[in-house]
Amino acid sequence: MARRSYRPEQIIKKLREAEVLLCQGSTIGKAARKIGVTEQTYYRWRREYGGMRIEQVKRLKELEKENARLKRLVADLSLDNDILKEASRGNS
Repeated sequence: MARRSYRPEQIIKKLREAEVLLCQGSTIGKAARKIGVTEQTYYRWRREYGGMRIEQVKRLKELEKENARLKRLVADLSLDNDILKEASRGNS
């Protein structure tokens, strides 16, 4: 199976589609194949996105992106601070 990236909105739609298939009596393996993913991917998606609405997933992704940006900013500032401390020790 070719590897493909899905946007969170697409994942939510596929999970809903799988839930419909499961309610109709299909097995998890058959439902996963029907939506075009492996069982492991289905379980991973369900663990990460299960019960979320599309708006919530979009907000989650925005917050994750913002968090990563802030972490990089803190790391850069900490590095600058360490450099300044090292330079000030050399001047004493």
